[in-house]
Amino acid sequence: MLNILGSSRRFCDGLNRRDFLQVGALSVGGLTLADLLRLKAQAATSEAAAPAKSVIMVYLQGGPSHIDMYDMKPEAPAEFRGEFQPIQTKVPGLDICELMPLQAQIADKLSVIRGLRFKGAHNAYELLSGYPAARTVEIREKWPVFGSVVSRLRGDRAATMPPYVNVNPLGYGPEVDDPEVPRYLGPAHGPFRPSGPGLQNLLLPAGVSLDRLEERKTLLTGFDQVRRQVDASDKIEAVDAFQRRAVELVTSGAVYEALDLSRETPPVLERYQGCTNMLLARRLVEAGVSVVTVALGGVERSPGQYLGNIWDSHKEIFPHYRTMLPAYDRAVHALLTDLYERGLDQQVAVVIWGEFGRTPKIGTESAALGAQFAGGRGHWPEAGFAVLAGGGLRMGQVVGETDARAERAKGTPYTPQNVLATLYHHLGIDPATTFPDYEGRPIYLLDDREQIKELL
Repeated sequence: MLNILGSSRRFCDGLNRRDFLQVGALSVGGLTLADLLRLKAQAATSEAAAPAKSVIMVYLQGGPSHIDMYDMKPEAPAEFRGEFQPIQTKVPGLDICELMPLQAQIADKLSVIRGLRFKGAHNAYELLSGYPAARTVEIREKWPVFGSVVSRLRGDRAATMPPYVNVNPLGYGPEVDDPEVPRYLGPAHGPFRPSGPGLQNLLLPAGVSLDRLEERKTLLTGFDQVRRQVDASDKIEAVDAFQRRAVELVTSGAVYEALDLSRETPPVLERYQGCTNMLLARRLVEAGVSVVTVALGGVERSPGQYLGNIWDSHKEIFPHYRTMLPAYDRAVHALLTDLYERGLDQQVAVVIWGEFGRTPKIGTESAALGAQFAGGRGHWPEAGFAVLAGGGLRMGQVVGETDARAERAKGTPYTPQNVLATLYHHLGIDPATTFPDYEGRPIYLLDDREQIKELL
């Protein structure tokens, strides 16, 4: 909980502060919110204010099947094409699974990248950074994730909202590394997570009124005036400034209001029934958050909850997807139509993807793992998909093509780096930007900085 009265605290600059105002940890490595704001200010590298644009990244955890969703091959042999039939959409050449009729109706509001090639790591890190994850926790990946980069470069744009929010966990559980890592940009640029204690840190504790909070701020100012007489360093002044920013962030209530679904009308709540995490994502970008990440499965358990490899269908993929796809279809339709109806389609870019596709040939793992795998599909990094919408990008098209069995892309495939380069472009960030790594060496955000030209 948010501790207003506080006890002894040592800040990053080594200063002891007793009975000073302390405000929320925001689930960012134990730093106070004031620390977070202070560190973000060091990132003010751009003189001109960036446009108020944002990105919603929807992660289909576990690896969704491209050949059963957006890259169907009805003419392929039965052991490839599977059980589902394609249906036509509003876009010529874009046929999708029969279990996604709502997206077929709004296909002109999205574009599908086919034949996307991945490195094959079974987590979200490549989608978030453009690079495959390290195999062991001892190896530190070089690159910070997309949201942390945006936080570093644009984190001071919205005074009352965190720049980077993760609605529900993208990792596979507590025993697996968190993929949303800021790396050498520092823990201040990790995502704010509104579930659990993160949300409570934005509330004043029981018995602490705004008047009392103002009294504590006055007391803080008085102590700092005395301390300046002893140590007139710039660090003291910086802590003061960011402590005030932290208080403003909490007392404004903007984050808490953005997360309060009771403010929505009954028709909107009905539209998002079963996918309220998507509604939270829309509310957050509408309130000024630059990057929102959300994991999406089928029917939602509860907002903010870990999903658990939901698309990783090694067994019985078709019964599984018969349940999953209608709910997924409704969630995507709800978010995209809502953004367009609210006039946010130029401001907000949406990307929907998983870490790879699935083996085009059904049951490839059964010989090695047993007959129970005869009706499933394994991991397939050679070809997957991404769905993009909004952001002022060109919609209503298919980008890329795979061979007759959806095994590999024809021609040179796009990769997650190209998708991220396109999203950086949307936010006005040059993917050739460099930051010093742990050893002080300049590292580019992306090695392959080519954008998806068909979308521009």
